[in-house]
Amino acid sequence: MTSNNDFLPINGTDYVEFYVGNAKQAAHYYQTAFGFQPLAYAGLETGLKDRTSYVIRQGKITFMLTTALVPDSPIADHCKLHGDGVKVIALWVDDARKSFEETTKRGAKPYFQPRADHDDNGEVVSSGIHTYGETVHVFIERKNYKGVFLPGFVKWEPHYQPPSVGLLYVDHMVGNVNWGEMNTWVDFYHDVMGFNQLISFDDKDISTEFTALMSKVMASSNLYIKFPLNEPAHGKKKSQIEEYIDFYQGGGVQHVAMATNNILETVATLKSRGVEFLRVPDAYYDLLIQRVGNIDETIEPLRELGILVDRDEDGYLLQIFTKPVEDRPTVFYEIIQRKGAKSFGKGNFKALFESIELEQEKRGTL
Repeated sequence: MTSNNDFLPINGTDYVEFYVGNAKQAAHYYQTAFGFQPLAYAGLETGLKDRTSYVIRQGKITFMLTTALVPDSPIADHCKLHGDGVKVIALWVDDARKSFEETTKRGAKPYFQPRADHDDNGEVVSSGIHTYGETVHVFIERKNYKGVFLPGFVKWEPHYQPPSVGLLYVDHMVGNVNWGEMNTWVDFYHDVMGFNQLISFDDKDISTEFTALMSKVMASSNLYIKFPLNEPAHGKKKSQIEEYIDFYQGGGVQHVAMATNNILETVATLKSRGVEFLRVPDAYYDLLIQRVGNIDETIEPLRELGILVDRDEDGYLLQIFTKPVEDRPTVFYEIIQRKGAKSFGKGNFKALFESIELEQEKRGTL
């Protein structure tokens, strides 16, 4: 599904790189709790002096966890300012040089010029541009590469390999942007990257008694990449978006939504491994069928696990959100199973936000 203005064809998410305080421990957490499998490593043993990276994978989802080895480092600076968070959303393209040229001539600020990295397994061409906050997009062209991940990485094969939990691919990634910046970044994705706006919600759609936000969903023309963008809106109290921006010190990736074909099994396994999820009030389930119509699942297991359901004209979806996975209330995850639905669970927003507000109240940040 391409359009005339598809000057930036994207094949999918290549990887997501987190800058973290301790990559070894973060990798252990994502393997143990989320079922990621060890894939590749780069560090002192491979000749890097300033950083270490562990690469983990589940289905088509690849996370790179990178930590600084020296205090005077942009990685260390990033962690000091933001806590652990997403630095790079890497996009898999056929031509990284052309992707850079097309986006920079439309106004993207360069992160790094196109470069080719080689090893015995071939070459990877990459380039990078800035987006909201300190987040960057890196274009990855790997058609001439046969290695495990990227040049400079070696296969990582530890003895410890807990089984996966059935996560398949990145469904979407949500960015929180600062006050008044929503339209700037909507225009950026439209004008600079050729994305289209799929959906828009304003504070009438997404509000509770206390808090509100605005959200617009930008997507590549083939719909492989979907980026909802959130901006805080004024409410009686502080919204979760405002809380995120305060603790992250600016805009950044709020959550990664990961798809599964069996959300009941995936979530039950995640819970058994210590992943904590937000709970909506029990009353949510009393009116569920009335609201969404008939579904394949029975209500009780959904209620027990706290899984939410929403319907659109194409079908329905099941979704659940983790609590923040760090001490700062910033990054969290969504687990989603789509049964036809192409939307993002608008019908769940109010119930979800009320449960988030209960958590914020406990943290004293509402």
